[in-house]
Amino acid sequence: MKSVVSTASAADPQACAAAALLVDAFADYNARFADITRRARRRFERRDWRAAAVDAHARIDLYDICIRETQGRLDALLDDRLRSRALWAAMRREYERRVAELADRELYKTWFSSLSRRHFHTRGVAPEIEFVALDREPYTEPSDAAPHRRYRVGDALADACAQLLADADFGYADVAGDAARLAAALHARLAALGLAAIESLDVLQTVFYREQRAYLVGRVRGGQRRHPLVIALLHADDGVRVDALLTAREQVSILFGYARSYFHADIANVGAVVAFVRALLPHKPLEELYSVLGRAKQGKTERYRRVFGHLAIHPHERLLRADGQRGMVMAVFTLRDLPVVFKLIRDRFAWPKDTTRSQVEAKYRLVFRHDRAGRLVDTQEFRQLRFPLHQVDADLLAELLAECADTASVDGDELVIGHCYVERRLRPLDLYVREVNPTEACRAMRDYGQAIKDLAASNIFPGDLLLKNFGISGNGRAVFYDYDELCLLGECRFRAVPPVRDEDATRPLDDWLYAAPQDVFPELFVNFLGVPAPLRAALVSAHPEIFDPAWWCALQARLRAGEHVDVPAYPESARLPP
Repeated sequence: MKSVVSTASAADPQACAAAALLVDAFADYNARFADITRRARRRFERRDWRAAAVDAHARIDLYDICIRETQGRLDALLDDRLRSRALWAAMRREYERRVAELADRELYKTWFSSLSRRHFHTRGVAPEIEFVALDREPYTEPSDAAPHRRYRVGDALADACAQLLADADFGYADVAGDAARLAAALHARLAALGLAAIESLDVLQTVFYREQRAYLVGRVRGGQRRHPLVIALLHADDGVRVDALLTAREQVSILFGYARSYFHADIANVGAVVAFVRALLPHKPLEELYSVLGRAKQGKTERYRRVFGHLAIHPHERLLRADGQRGMVMAVFTLRDLPVVFKLIRDRFAWPKDTTRSQVEAKYRLVFRHDRAGRLVDTQEFRQLRFPLHQVDADLLAELLAECADTASVDGDELVIGHCYVERRLRPLDLYVREVNPTEACRAMRDYGQAIKDLAASNIFPGDLLLKNFGISGNGRAVFYDYDELCLLGECRFRAVPPVRDEDATRPLDDWLYAAPQDVFPELFVNFLGVPAPLRAALVSAHPEIFDPAWWCALQARLRAGEHVDVPAYPESARLPP
């Protein structure tokens, strides 16, 4: 094979033409991506949230649409040489030469690899006909390369705040009042962090839009210190107002987190903005930053690079079963020293699960396209992953080959995973509440209840509310990650438990309470949690609504009427005082 590939020359006219076609095709995709993204400002200014949701779906779908279009153009150009590996090797060399000086060349390379893998159905990697680069860190711009404005502060913090709001150029309800409140809050919060003197505010020229908010993203400079600076804007009835100020890294990390939907931000150089934000959030993985900026395919590339680069340089690393209860639908394994999990659909599902593989896959597609409201893990779908067999735990290997044989197999000295979902590893909530002190456990239970309400507000019902299906993030937030019973809220029928007749008082509940597949009885939720009484009490006292069928029915009615139920991406404490 190598001798065949080496005979191809980068000077092959067809290889040059195909490489040029692929460069132009990505530029076309990028332009169409930007066209959709730029509409976010107009949606925000007109408060057209329904159209904003349509745009979000359209932009997610755009990559695959453009890939299919490009496949058709390649087919017409290359004809019977379309599957020549020698030709693709020459195309790769020519393509790399053409993109070498372009901004965001990593995105261009991912585009090429997407096309190569689809044409050849690659198992593992084929470095001669795609871009892998596991032996190095990806190229990123310097953190100051992203276009931003610098506002010198001195003794005039309110003036700097007024100018940065004016530069965003929205129709404010009270820009002077907002600037004064913003300056006062900024001074107080940074003083609490120990930053006495503010030299300047650096704010990215790009405005970030998501759901019903616009965000100005930047940093505060004081001496050698840098702090995140995020200003959240709401379009109220009387105009745009500053709603919140985020300066704590934890809050900004959640805003840019893996449980949030993607921003719409018109960015000319994505790598430069990723570098700018990562300088503020140094522990945030590259894959999560690329993804939250809407570049989900690049996020996949970066996650692949991190996982397999980690395996390559840590030969004693092991793939193990993930902690937590064994799932009836998914087999889940993890890396011992890297916080990601791999989820495979089992060949057969244990009773009482009556779903199918295609239905489970549809649930994951729904989550990928839906507003995740900060409570659903962003999941990446991978095919044909190859792991060194010596790094796979023996018990895990036995389970995968016995129960996931449709997607897991051994090829020589490698474990091949034909299809899986990869996501951030969280600590299962049922384990977490047993491991921490009672105060922390009660706090987690209250946030679990808030997670259920946040999901409901975004038109999602988790289906299975057991604690084992939720995890606790590094920031202490409850996040749902088991999607096989998830559904839209409108698909449920919330019912009150009927009064118990005398003859039914001693009979099991299942014997006298009829439930159709879509029926849900909120009053019974608490019966199945399996947690000690203090934790149940903490949940019920903080969120009694979720046990009331009337609350669920009222929320369904609001959503059917077209109301957008607000789920802010930051806590109440981040909001500015009136």
